[in-house]
Amino acid sequence: MLLKGKLKKIILGVGLLGTVAFGKDVVNLGYYNCDHMTAAPVAQYTGIFKKLGLDVNVSGNGNVPQAMIAGRMDAGYVGINNVFRSVHKGVPLVIGANNHKGGSFYLVVSNDIKDPKDLIGKKLAIGSHPEKDTGWTQIATSLNIPLDGKNYQTIDIGSGIDAVMALKRGMIDGFTECDPWASYAEFIGSGKIMGIEKKLLNDKWGICCAFTLNKKFVEEKPEVAAKLIKAHEMAIEYIYLHPLKSAKIFAKAYKIPEEVAIMTIYKKTVGEGRTLTWDLNKEELQNELDFVHEYKFVPEDVTYEKITDEEIYKKANLKDFNKFIIENVDPIFPVGMDYDTWLVKAKEVDGEK
Repeated sequence: MLLKGKLKKIILGVGLLGTVAFGKDVVNLGYYNCDHMTAAPVAQYTGIFKKLGLDVNVSGNGNVPQAMIAGRMDAGYVGINNVFRSVHKGVPLVIGANNHKGGSFYLVVSNDIKDPKDLIGKKLAIGSHPEKDTGWTQIATSLNIPLDGKNYQTIDIGSGIDAVMALKRGMIDGFTECDPWASYAEFIGSGKIMGIEKKLLNDKWGICCAFTLNKKFVEEKPEVAAKLIKAHEMAIEYIYLHPLKSAKIFAKAYKIPEEVAIMTIYKKTVGEGRTLTWDLNKEELQNELDFVHEYKFVPEDVTYEKITDEEIYKKANLKDFNKFIIENVDPIFPVGMDYDTWLVKAKEVDGEK
């Protein structure tokens, strides 16, 4: 991430943002092309920003922290380890709300790999130093294979779609990525998911990525910042209540088949639990901090107080996430519902046959 040190592989460095944010009416918001961050295009395409009186320039697949430090980005969806490292380096950003709990980060391998140990010595797009990556640490440990990158032919790769195509062409034997790229690889038959990072190794929930805000932007425009967090909440609410419509938006924004988008929305909202969220859960964030401190991925000087802004979160006046789920989602799409049953219900809810 830098979504947990992972999405650095898919940040292409598109030049984001023509206008300098501060002092302008246009708000600049960025996200990475990962299904955890679907709230950004959903808020854009459903008109949520406009409903709140916001004029938002949404940029996908961008260098969010770098744009924040340059004053060209007001808010963005950022992988949690990138948040940690950015704050340590003095980047003026804070977490305004959670975005995705846990991990949902996958190890995808070629179809001829039968056992995790078959990966030893193989060419894997898992980064040049995977032992410094939280996702790989959890996946490798759970599969009981070596953690250190020296046991594999490790490479960095440009993006999720690059990894999928490289695997399909036999150029690599596996890669680690978030969805939709893991599911896309399975959809086109180029590989299969062998491992997943979900909870932390101590079986506690951590945080995968967060909705972050530029500190200066919060100071200068607190009302607008609070509205952005509200838009984040409304977009995630829409995803839970209208999963099929959200999947179509997702497919369009990420340029993937609708079938893949539908499957990944199912995973994020039902199959893997209620992982998309707006709840700023201090316990889960502290769990993540404890984990990265223990493995020395992030310096000890990065603390909960340094990386969050509870005041702007409160100012946004968000709904209680758990209450929303219990009252509005559980009766329609209960956790444990299988994909086929869910899809029938999703089509019914969104008026499709």
